[in-house]
Amino acid sequence: MAPVVHMPEPLCLIENINGRLLVNPKALKILSSIQQPTVVVAIVGLYRTGKSYLMNKLAGKNKGFSVGSTVQSHTKGIWMWCVPHPEKPNHILVLLDTEGLGDVEKGDKKSDTQISVLALLLSSTFVYNTMNTIDQRAIDLLHYVTELSNLLRTVTSPDLDGVDNEADFMSICPDLVWTVRDFYLDLEANGRLITADEYLENSLRPKQGTDQHLQNFNLPRLCIQKFFPIKKCFIFDLPTHRKKLAQLETLHNDDLDPEFVQQVEDFCSYIFSHSKTKTLSGGIKVNRSHLERLVLTYVNAINSGDLPCLENEVLALAQIKNLAAVQKAIAHYDQQMGQKVQLPTETLQELLDLHRASEKGAMEVFMKHSFEDIDQGFQEKLETLLEAKQNDFCKRNLEASLNRCSALLQDIFCPLEEDVKQGIYSKPGGHRLFLQKREELKAKYYQEPRKGIQEEAEKLKERLQAESRKLQDEIQHLQRNDPPDDTCILL
Repeated sequence: MAPVVHMPEPLCLIENINGRLLVNPKALKILSSIQQPTVVVAIVGLYRTGKSYLMNKLAGKNKGFSVGSTVQSHTKGIWMWCVPHPEKPNHILVLLDTEGLGDVEKGDKKSDTQISVLALLLSSTFVYNTMNTIDQRAIDLLHYVTELSNLLRTVTSPDLDGVDNEADFMSICPDLVWTVRDFYLDLEANGRLITADEYLENSLRPKQGTDQHLQNFNLPRLCIQKFFPIKKCFIFDLPTHRKKLAQLETLHNDDLDPEFVQQVEDFCSYIFSHSKTKTLSGGIKVNRSHLERLVLTYVNAINSGDLPCLENEVLALAQIKNLAAVQKAIAHYDQQMGQKVQLPTETLQELLDLHRASEKGAMEVFMKHSFEDIDQGFQEKLETLLEAKQNDFCKRNLEASLNRCSALLQDIFCPLEEDVKQGIYSKPGGHRLFLQKREELKAKYYQEPRKGIQEEAEKLKERLQAESRKLQDEIQHLQRNDPPDDTCILL
């Protein structure tokens, strides 16, 4: 039996020192000693919203992760607690508690982003903890984190870019559990009671329409839905009277609101029974050194500057989404041209028509996926790239046509050259026979398809002139026996 990891209390896994992420070697050593399949549950949300309390409950403890009782954020960086899974034998439950987002004392959006992205990438269940309601700000922030996570995962594992297998995609993406604390609204919509899951579903439902405002509204929702194939929502009442919240971790269930106690039990039960083992692409179950390697890979990538962190989330999202939109558009253009174009084309216009059709499709793809390209800078970038693609195709088309024509000339006129060398035409009347044969070969050459824009290439004229000169030399000694008009070869 594999040794059981024993952690009596949480340990800092990653801390932020002067804007640089540092991994705790002691925590890494613990991760590397894990031999059992690993379930990783991470929680992210605004500071002072009770994240640590929920994580302590998942660990089966009242204390452990620092809960705190003031407006000052307690948890810094990412803290880890590895415990035996309460419902899955021979599994380890790794709990990751993160420093709260939006700490006014810290005032560092860059650190917030990095910590959130790491938690998302490391988890198999991602708990997103918000206050009071599911609002647009919370949706935008989650969208921002998921986009950056996708980007960082692609940078560190290029083979994951463009995963088409739905089962594989679902295996590497964490499940989303959205927790809404101190919920004060009625769970009701259109005059009927709804569940918490329906509340989340309604909040993430895109609206019908095609104008830019609706596209901006729909984009984060569509991205979240795609990134998290499995979603669950829990709402929590206020645990107790606000004056008692400062002692929350010391209170017994009898001192808490019964509704809240039941909600926490339901939350823990769902996490224990539904949270899946952390899985990599290809269905590889994370254990032993896998999680340790993931931590080091992502932290090193962030420290090396692979994760863009702009102060304005909208600008950052625009940069990420529009760059991806350009790449999607170019990929669409390449695919269309690759399927439709056979070089050389019969005419230049044929190539240009195919380019314009593929260009139009590429622009449509860009417009569908672009986001807040206010100054049309990314659209102009795409137009420049497409123009370069057109020029490259024209150049390749010319080269293909030249190569095709040269090969045809070689194949068709090589026998004539051999006949000249063999002296077939070095006899009285040979020049007339040569001209006749030459015209036959010219006709054969012009009948060959797909010679492209160099069909009338100078190469044909050059080849015929060369053959004529050779024959001229061969039949000079027969000039006295040939009719006068047969002693001169004209092209």
